[in-house]
Amino acid sequence: MDLDLTGKHAFVCGGTQGIGKASAVQLATLGAKITLVARSEDRLREVVKQLPNASQNHDYVQADFDSPKELKEKIQTYISENAGAHILINNTGGPPGGKAIDADLEAFRIAFNRHLICNQIMAQTLVPLMISSGYGRIINIISTSVKSPLDGLGVSNTIRGGVANWAKTLANELGEHGITVNNVLPGATATVRLESIIKNKAEKLSASIEQVSQAMMKEIPAARFANASEIADAVAFLASPSAAYINGINLPVDGGRLSCL
Repeated sequence: MDLDLTGKHAFVCGGTQGIGKASAVQLATLGAKITLVARSEDRLREVVKQLPNASQNHDYVQADFDSPKELKEKIQTYISENAGAHILINNTGGPPGGKAIDADLEAFRIAFNRHLICNQIMAQTLVPLMISSGYGRIINIISTSVKSPLDGLGVSNTIRGGVANWAKTLANELGEHGITVNNVLPGATATVRLESIIKNKAEKLSASIEQVSQAMMKEIPAARFANASEIADAVAFLASPSAAYINGINLPVDGGRLSCL
């Protein structure tokens, strides 16, 4: 199996924590040069120093996904000064919880910008470089809500579905260029995002965090939450040469929680 990413350049969005950071670490371990994209420059500097194989000259772009225009300008400037792009990991924090019917219109606009418009900006900017290199992998970190909407995450369910369909369309359009586009659908993963969801649910139910956590784990055949590194393993495989004929899929990494095929 060929998992070697030596000589490949990977852009990892939201790469300073959680699944994004774990994905950056795994891709760097396999030989890729990493460029992190996130809003906090202090955290970007810190994580770049932590990435394995420093000789690969890991780097970062500081950009706020709430400002698509700024993101576009900064990414375009960066690639004009740095050669090559082979892998794109689209990943950003999920929208706040709540019912769809109660959501403010602005919440949908913000989520649409962060998750779909910014994904489009990254893809449009990097795909020409992938085409010229003959190697391309676009991997979107979404959610199992793509297959089965999650209660209390109305805005997220809506936008994630849009991103999944965007990705499938791109997969059809870019496959002939040797570029694959796939979605990884994490289940409950031990991240800051999950901690927030559990805390909010506990407050709503007047229950303890432990009680809510245990109830959630009972719904998972694996009987536990995932580690971010386990999601990153799936991301790394899809980014590798061995995944060249896997295109346009939604890959749940959820311990078997989803009841649908």
